[in-house]
Amino acid sequence: MAQVEATTERVVAADAEKVFDALADYSGTRRKLLPEHFSEYEVREGGDGEGTLVHWKLQATSKRVRDCLLEVTEPTDGQLVEKDRNSSMVTTWTVTPAGEGKSRVVVSTVWNGAGGIGGFFEKTFAPKGLGRIYDAVLANLATEVEK
Repeated sequence: MAQVEATTERVVAADAEKVFDALADYSGTRRKLLPEHFSEYEVREGGDGEGTLVHWKLQATSKRVRDCLLEVTEPTDGQLVEKDRNSSMVTTWTVTPAGEGKSRVVVSTVWNGAGGIGGFFEKTFAPKGLGRIYDAVLANLATEVEK
């Protein structure tokens, strides 16, 4: 099994604190940021950053749906880590200042991929597909915080 990684980033015209707060707001803002690939969104514990337990289904392709139950931690300032209880998937959101009134948001997801030929295709195509999904999330985030 090879580790698979997908990383996407965007500079947003809003202060890092405002951007981070929007991402950490699982009971409010976060739901609004998710494109059609996400369904059955439900906050099960907490709702604001560290200590949140959130569920959703992520439909990466027409045939591939991942049932995610994510524990949220904040290991350092400006960072949210979502660890899936149902798989090896870990998504890290990092928000840093990027000049006056701007911030850089980097989202990186890693997981243990399949072996064999299936693993080859997963490692080749999954990062691009997940990258497109997170590009949409980041575009929605920019729209939300740049108001």
